[in-house]
Amino acid sequence: MTAEQQQHPLAYTDFVARATADPAVVGLVLKGSQAHEGMATERSDHDLYVVLAEGTAGGLTRLHGHRSAALDLLVLPLAGFRELGRAPGFERYALARARVVLDRLGGGIARVLAAAARLDADEAHRDAAALLDAYANSLYRSVKNTRDGRPLAARLDAADSARHLLELLFTLERRPRPYNKYLCWELARHPLPGWAGDELPAAVDRITCTGDAGLQRAVFARVEPAARRAGHGGVLDAWGEDLHLMRPPQT
Repeated sequence: MTAEQQQHPLAYTDFVARATADPAVVGLVLKGSQAHEGMATERSDHDLYVVLAEGTAGGLTRLHGHRSAALDLLVLPLAGFRELGRAPGFERYALARARVVLDRLGGGIARVLAAAARLDADEAHRDAAALLDAYANSLYRSVKNTRDGRPLAARLDAADSARHLLELLFTLERRPRPYNKYLCWELARHPLPGWAGDELPAAVDRITCTGDAGLQRAVFARVEPAARRAGHGGVLDAWGEDLHLMRPPQT
């Protein structure tokens, strides 16, 4: 940040007006807490994508990477913005739930956000298979460590399994996983099939805190049929007899 910016920090509303008046700017997109209804606090800044028309280099490019307590800016060309919407990782979720502030492309900016919210079918199927295996691995290790009297190891493996579980459940629905901060927000407004209310956050909370083997098995009993319906039975069957340790005991 320059000395001038420290003395006269950019305000969100003023910057939006300035960017809107610049013909090189084809889109403005707000992400983060300010784009998630009810999540912003008095300490929340505004995170803004500034999308430029291809082949332009307006004066706003020098503000790329600007960060202050009030405003963070990412200034990029349209092609780069579209690429972000297809890239893996948390930035994709940020775009999926971002809010359009300016769209000079007749809905083109909004379409990038909509595309970010839906994973490619082949990509999702491939990633779900790897995530399912990782989830099963951590779950198996956690339950085995509980059985063998290693509580710390069991809890650490349970925490790993919960991370893979969340990635898996969202990927099975071809949705990017939300930031941990927005998990409850996301599920309250866009539930995952088969999980009502705060069931999933409550289960993940208990599993990560206690390594509860019985709860982990109960969750696996709900995940297994969903994974098989999605075509991942082979991943599960490769675990052979070890599946019995992951499942609830037969009564």
